[in-house]
Formats: sequence, structure tokens, C-alpha cells
Amino acid sequence: MENKKLLLQKLHEKNHSTCCCELKYTVTQPVFGKGNPESEIIFIGEAPGKKEDIEGEPFIGAAGKFLTEMLDTIGMKREDIYITNIVKYRPPENRDPSKKEKEDCAEWLSEEINTINPKLIVFLGRHSMNHFFPEEKINSAHGKLITRKFKNFNTENFLPLYHPAAALYNGSMRETLIKDFKKIPKILKKIKSNSEVKS
Repeated sequence: MENKKLLLQKLHEKNHSTCCCELKYTVTQPVFGKGNPESEIIFIGEAPGKKEDIEGEPFIGAAGKFLTEMLDTIGMKREDIYITNIVKYRPPENRDPSKKEKEDCAEWLSEEINTINPKLIVFLGRHSMNHFFPEEKINSAHGKLITRKFKNFNTENFLPLYHPAAALYNGSMRETLIKDFKKIPKILKKIKSNSEVKS
């Protein structure tokens, strides 16, 4: 485990120094992915916010607190999972990251996914989903497992969810997100049994 942890640290440092994303010159610091490098799940958000930029850690604001609460409902802790963002630098005024900013950080994300090699990738919000599946709409795709092969990494299973920040103050969306979130253990179990059948 220590070995993978070290690999991730080196990967983040290397990509931070070579990344051509213009945002890196406007932030306090990069916000690297964090969590268990042996995790079967990666949660991918959009970009760091103000608090994340100051602390250098992903999902530690109100949305992060909500995420931790939802993990608790499925018997998991933050230490059990790995969490990162499409873009590793906070966009000014928390605006949406641009297409180019996402592209500039894309290889970094692919390397991160390959190092962890999870069984399931969970998208937190439409931005991270559309980075991989531009044709999908979050309103119809949320809570449904998408299976697809990509040439640059092994993970084939993807679950789009509403972003915790969007659902935080929207009652019906919040209920939907909690309901969708509770599907994660069953989905993971199904993926594992399918991979056992294949092998």
C-alpha cells in the first residue's frame, strides 16, 4: 500500500510541475486526490472550491461533509475511498472549469485512475460525467451504472450521481442523491461477481 501511496505522490508532483493549466498560476496550491490508494472506488468531482484551495484537500467544505455523511449510510469512511477532481486547481470565483482547463488536467486524471485501478468510478455531478460521457444528461443518467471500455485505463464501470453541493439545499435532489448513493454497495457486489465469472 505504501508503494502505491508513494507512486501517487510522485505522480501528483510530476503532473503539477508539467501541467500547462493556466489556473495553477492563480491558486494558493494544487488540490491532489486523497484517500485509500487501494480503494475499489474513486469519486471524481469537478474542481476544488475556496476551502479546498486553502487547505489543499478535496471535498472538505459543506459538500464534503454531506459526502462523508452519505458514506456513513453505506458503512464506509473517507479513509476507505479515494476522491479527486477533474481539475486540480480552483477556478476563480468558483466558476465552472473551461473545456481547455479540463483537457489540460486530463492526462493527470488518467494516470491517477490507472495507479489506483478501481472497480468503480463514481461521478459527482455533470462536469465529471460529461468529461467521460459528453452525450449523457445527469437528470436521466444519475443512479444508473454505465459500462464502457476506454483505451487509456482499465476501469469499465461508472456511476453518475448529482453533485453533493447541488443537492445540499435542494430537498428533492438531496433525497434522490441519498437514494442513488445507497446503490453503491450492491453495484460493487455485482461488478465483483461479474469479474469472478469472467475470470
